[in-house]
Amino acid sequence: MTNRTTSRVLAAATALLALGAGAGCSTGGPAGADPQRVDVVAAFYPLQFLAERIGGDAVRVTNLAKPGAEPHDLELSPKQVGQVSDAELIVYLKGFQPAVDDAVAQGGGDRVFDVASVQPLLDLNAGGHDHDGEEEHGEETGGKDPHVWLDPTRLARIGDQLAQRLGEADPDHAADYTDRATTLRAELTTLDGEFTDGLRTCQRREIVTSHTAFGYLADRYGLEQIGITGLSPDVEPSPQRLAQVIEEAKEHQASTIFFETLVSPKVAETIAGQVGAKTAVLDPLEGLAAGSSGDYLSVMRTNLETLRTALSCS
Repeated sequence: MTNRTTSRVLAAATALLALGAGAGCSTGGPAGADPQRVDVVAAFYPLQFLAERIGGDAVRVTNLAKPGAEPHDLELSPKQVGQVSDAELIVYLKGFQPAVDDAVAQGGGDRVFDVASVQPLLDLNAGGHDHDGEEEHGEETGGKDPHVWLDPTRLARIGDQLAQRLGEADPDHAADYTDRATTLRAELTTLDGEFTDGLRTCQRREIVTSHTAFGYLADRYGLEQIGITGLSPDVEPSPQRLAQVIEEAKEHQASTIFFETLVSPKVAETIAGQVGAKTAVLDPLEGLAAGSSGDYLSVMRTNLETLRTALSCS
């Protein structure tokens, strides 16, 4: 064999080896493919945030809800169902996403961390009014409001429990998980103080929101939530409900009607036009907008500034 032929054979063999190695290292591989890290599946963004902040480089986190997608009505692909089955820890909130509940029931076993089981949920009407559709959409969570992450103090308590659970799954890094949870708790405590001080003295305390997601925030900081629709943001309010919200907004002289990044603003704009108010985004942080460079802390601080402007806080 000539030197030129030998070189071609070696080059071809090297290319085949490289292709094989590339296939084996594909990022589309199943959960559990990285033996050096704990594979965690998070059901939606705030739980991804917690798992990444507390897990650090010792975990590999997969978020089932993609950026820009509304997570309430998430449908799982067969690949995602497989990720749930293969995960070493599944972080979810029972009752919030029926498709995730089904996947957990089929293959979750004892690898689940249910947020609702470690932090009691508020009743649906906490911080606001009962209205059309609330019972219907509350059935999934047993008449409870799932948006627990909008109270930073409750999220900190969930983080402490998640650190403990990660330590059980990965004892070698248990102290690291606890340390990172302590650091995150300090950041969330600071955020809580900013909200408490920033919303202490406001001319108005009523917030008119496109769906009933802000009960925890209202409960924590002494606000009153007037939700246009119930827990599911894509449900159209009845004409009677629209009329009721318009009257309440006028009664409270609401200057701003809030809508969300992941939901159409049309209903909020309709009400704002009827009462002579502006519209503004108040983000329930169920998921980040596509292309967003923010995180839980930065979006919450943006929410605070939006509230301070809308409620004329000094």
